[in-house]
Amino acid sequence: MPIYRCFQPCCSPASEAGTGGRGRESARRFFTIDLHCHALSVEVEQLVAEHPERRAEPEIMVRTLGEASARHNATHMLPQAMPRLTDLKKRLADMDAMGVDVQVLSPSPNQYYYWADEHLARDVVRVQNEHIAALCAQHPDRLLGLGTVALQHPEMAAGQLRDAVSRLGLRGVEISTSVGARELADPALAPVWAAANELQCVVFIHPLGTSAFERLNAYYLTNVIGQPLETAIALSHLIFSGTLDRYPDLRLLAAHGGGYLPFHMGRAEHAHRVRPEAQRIARAPRDYLRRIWFDTVVYEPQSLRHLIDTVGLSQVVTGTDYPFDMGSYEPSALVGAVPGLSDEGRAAILGDNARRLLDTRRIHQGVAYRV
Repeated sequence: MPIYRCFQPCCSPASEAGTGGRGRESARRFFTIDLHCHALSVEVEQLVAEHPERRAEPEIMVRTLGEASARHNATHMLPQAMPRLTDLKKRLADMDAMGVDVQVLSPSPNQYYYWADEHLARDVVRVQNEHIAALCAQHPDRLLGLGTVALQHPEMAAGQLRDAVSRLGLRGVEISTSVGARELADPALAPVWAAANELQCVVFIHPLGTSAFERLNAYYLTNVIGQPLETAIALSHLIFSGTLDRYPDLRLLAAHGGGYLPFHMGRAEHAHRVRPEAQRIARAPRDYLRRIWFDTVVYEPQSLRHLIDTVGLSQVVTGTDYPFDMGSYEPSALVGAVPGLSDEGRAAILGDNARRLLDTRRIHQGVAYRV
């Protein structure tokens, strides 16, 4: 297996995946499926380019990220990421270098565009989902796909989800952690959850920014702290609201190791024991984590060990956050450095758990087939 050197020039080999090089020599080569990697549709950008909400985004980025982070993203991070968001040749080369056999593509989160009206939202979702499906069709042995839906229009979104899975052959969709001020557990989103429950497809929960930006708009804290916080909030609402009780067949995948929630479950468990308003669910909060899948974007072997111990080995899948500079680009080395993890456990995290999540028996012997 080739040793991967991060394609971001600012990253040193010692910083890759937080392993400091540990586990590189001893890690066996296992079939690897990356469930957290993004693609961008240029055509979607053309659709939204002249809308006032899109034109206002540079100013919003300065306000929510801070001037230094917004400037660095515009001048360094995005120019480095953009070719890999749009160029299949570069993507496949990077996959080979990382030892990734299959990527499950999802839209770049900046293309949610939940502010779009029904007409524009219909076009944005159609173009994005067809773009992802077309990329996968070019390399069906290496690429699978997740689409998007217009969560701001729940009835439409439910139909878009069915279309993405049934017509386009996508494995599910990616959504944000909220829709404006509306939580994912809001009753208005019931049509979306009902469709996802019926289809038993993947719903990848990936934040875009944070509602706490006023306190986090320096030092890139909007991403460093804010994104994991948003995922913890979203999952907590879905658990404590009873959404997971009402829709028992949901296949939720949480980005960035589920944010802070799996690492602070003791407090949620305690609240469930002592607070009546936190007791309106069928089981203890920790039990619901074993119904959710979590990616490995936690950077450090000890953090990944804790995640495994909290949610169960069967619920952890590989993710890289390709191709952004907050990604973790040595998945095999990271998993190989986890204390006490057997070869069977490494194989499960790197590929076998993803096969089960994606609910396909046609990914085998190093080859993936679209269905």
